[in-house]
Amino acid sequence: MARLFARARATSRDEALVRSLYEEHGKALLAYAVRLTGDRAAAEDVVQETLVRAWRHADALLDKEGSVRAWLFTVARNLIVDKVRAKAARPTEVAESPTTVPVSRDHSQRVVDSMSVLAAIEGLSEDHRRVLLEIYFRDRSVAEAAAELGIAPGTVKSRSHYALQALRVAMAGRRGALEGVSA
Repeated sequence: MARLFARARATSRDEALVRSLYEEHGKALLAYAVRLTGDRAAAEDVVQETLVRAWRHADALLDKEGSVRAWLFTVARNLIVDKVRAKAARPTEVAESPTTVPVSRDHSQRVVDSMSVLAAIEGLSEDHRRVLLEIYFRDRSVAEAAAELGIAPGTVKSRSHYALQALRVAMAGRRGALEGVSA
């Protein structure tokens, strides 16, 4: 029971100390913190944290021979420096906006699909591959592809038709093989 009363007296004494510190040094401490941070809300947080630290170290403050005000200002400055360093260590936060492109989700399926298509294209004959390359990858018309490859336009149409048909079959076979694989 005596310990409870002793603790209550100590708590009451600590609260009185913090209250008196705030009354005596609060305005100057706030002005100092505002000057260093440039932000009143942040400065108020610094003053509050400084007083919490004073409360936690009340015994040291009461026994201290030096200036309590200097201790408070040093704690406030150290808190501000710590916040600046912590902010500098983190990457800058970027708010989402309508112009910001959203981060794409898992693109692994697109990579697998691309690899499957490339593998299927590799399975085509050289003639079929060259026709698809000219028409789909180099975005040439049938006439332009025919001129580039030195073959008749009808041959380009025929080869592209059979090349796409072979790709469909190859891709269907790959999908069927992948469906049999358990994840």
